[in-house]
Amino acid sequence: MQYSATALNVRYGRHMALDNFSLAIAPGSIHALIGPNGSGKSTALHAMAGLVTPSQGRVELDGEVVASMPRKALAKKLAFLPQQPLAPDEMTVEQLVRQGRFAHVGLLGRYRAEDIHAITHALACTGLTSLAERTLRELSGGERQRAWIAAALAQEPSVLVLDEPTSFLDIGYQVEVLEVLHRLRSEKGVSVLMVLHDVNQAMSISDQLTLLCQGRTLFQGDAHGLAKSGLVERTFGVSGHFVDLDDNRARAPHFDITLPFG
Repeated sequence: MQYSATALNVRYGRHMALDNFSLAIAPGSIHALIGPNGSGKSTALHAMAGLVTPSQGRVELDGEVVASMPRKALAKKLAFLPQQPLAPDEMTVEQLVRQGRFAHVGLLGRYRAEDIHAITHALACTGLTSLAERTLRELSGGERQRAWIAAALAQEPSVLVLDEPTSFLDIGYQVEVLEVLHRLRSEKGVSVLMVLHDVNQAMSISDQLTLLCQGRTLFQGDAHGLAKSGLVERTFGVSGHFVDLDDNRARAPHFDITLPFG
């Protein structure tokens, strides 16, 4: 699976929301986009998912230009989960996940054995098999977010694109969702591209990160490289320092903010 962007420019009127953005996602890896509010993270994510047309540059998936791919063909390879997806509260978890097979069965198509298997597998991967008959109204925040991830997985994509999947969740549910994404990467080989608001979460789960500010790429690399760059402090305008939480050098560093009081 080859998934990349080359020299993307995205304009909204006179505003350059994304300036010369390039990115290559390694197969079976997790890549996080981070940066201050208004830095171009969501614009980059939407452009990568084919939802925004760049004025310059191109996004390619398995050698095809994403902007030129039919929506149904793209949905078989790439699943996009927006920040606040909507569905009727009366819908059950299984009904929601079944919708993820739309690209394969069509509006009036019959569900074949392989479709049922994909739905069952998606529920199992996200730990929702026992909750399949519950309505979305009955779910916790973390369970609901896992249900949406399961619906995306039912598409059987090679790439999962998520816009701030942990937003509006309590810390326990945030960890729950990140654990699911980590397991999908390590056990199923799914490539994950996502925007994360929490820098420490991004550094702990991602193989590679991109730091954006005012539409421009300031850094691309791993968590240790970002920690040494000094860019987190300057870009977010905070004082602090990175600490190692244990002696395992493979573990991501943690940014400890210095509060201006106390």
